Amino acid sequence: MPHYLTEACEEGIANHIEEVCKAVNIGVIVYNRANSRIGAELLERVVDRCPNLIGFKDGVGEIEAMVRVRRKLGDRLAYLGGLPTAEVYAAAYKALGVPVYSSAVFNFIPRTAMEFYRAVAADDHATTGRLIDEFFLPYLDIRNRRQGYAVSIVKAGARLVGHDAGPVRAPLTDLTEDEVEQLDALIRKLGPQ
Repeated sequence: MPHYLTEACEEGIANHIEEVCKAVNIGVIVYNRANSRIGAELLERVVDRCPNLIGFKDGVGEIEAMVRVRRKLGDRLAYLGGLPTAEVYAAAYKALGVPVYSSAVFNFIPRTAMEFYRAVAADDHATTGRLIDEFFLPYLDIRNRRQGYAVSIVKAGARLVGHDAGPVRAPLTDLTEDEVEQLDALIRKLGPQ
């Protein structure tokens, strides 16, 4: 996960990753996002020093930077997409050599999440296009209304299907009642999960 400070230089982030790798005896995956971004050159140095650094999860979405990481490190790392609502980026990231992604919506619409994943893996553009139009773009219309809603909307979706995860923690805010109703309608259109 990203470090605790709001800002840090790239060299400091590289040092932080190395310290984490040295502190554990398991594989480590860097989550490149927000205030914890590392470029290909420094990432390669860390990989050289830390044999247990095994993966790179991108939550930034800068295509050029991702291409540089992929070209520089090749098969030395496993690659995961980690952008919010990663399904929207899944086909593009697959083309970059990032075959998998973390799906937040799997928490409340697992059947649909798997249908989408299988469609991306099979290059089934008709299914991915249909699900993007019918669910993901309207979902993003709700999610993009406020900062922090990437977390709030997943918790609301989980609640709607009977898996209450409680409210979000401040400073985040929960969806409004109207937004919850809109999300509920989207989920119901998908059918049983």
